[in-house]
Amino acid sequence: MLRPNLSTFAALCLSASLGACATSRLDGPRSRAPSPQAALETVPAFPSGTVTAAPLAPPPGAAASPDAPPPPGAQAGQPASGPTVIAEPVTPPAPPPPVVASGRSSVVGSWDAKDATGASCKVTLSSAPALDLYKASTSGCPNKDLARVSAWDFRDGEVYLYQPGGTVAARLRQGGGSLDGALTKSGASLALVR
Repeated sequence: MLRPNLSTFAALCLSASLGACATSRLDGPRSRAPSPQAALETVPAFPSGTVTAAPLAPPPGAAASPDAPPPPGAQAGQPASGPTVIAEPVTPPAPPPPVVASGRSSVVGSWDAKDATGASCKVTLSSAPALDLYKASTSGCPNKDLARVSAWDFRDGEVYLYQPGGTVAARLRQGGGSLDGALTKSGASLALVR
C-alpha cells in the first residue's frame, strides 16, 4: 500500500488554490445578469387595439358554398362582385392501351398453324421442360417439317420450334395476338394464331 507523501499533498492543495485564484483574477470583474423581474420591467408596453372577426371570401376561382354567409359588403340575394367562373366540362381520360402479354408464358398453349399454302394444323406449346427446351406437339400438319416439331424455346423475343435432334423447324416473332415467321428449311411463311 502506498502512503501519501505530505509534501506532495501540500503541493497539490497549493496549486489548486492558486489555480482558483488565477482564474477568478484573470476573468476580471463579474457582471450580474438582470433578474427576471427586472427584465420584465424594461419591456415597453404596446398599445392594444380592438380585434374584429369576419369570414374570409373564397379564393379566386372557387365558388362559395350555398350555406355560407355572404362576404362583407355583399347583400343577401345579390351576387358578389368579382370575376364569374364558368366550369368547363371535364372529359374523362382515355383508357390505357390494352396490355399485350409477351414472353415465354404468353405463348404457352394451343395454336392454329397456317402455312403459305393455306394448310392448317394444331401446334401445342407446353410449359413442361424437355432438357433445356420445352415440350411441343402437333396434330394434323400436312407439312412434314412442321409435323415433326417436338420442342420449343423463347429467346430474344422469338419462338423457336425444334424437331428431334435439335434442328430448328421454324422461327416466329410475336405480333399482337399471333406469332408470325417462317419455316427454316423452305423459307415459307408460317403464322400461329389462337
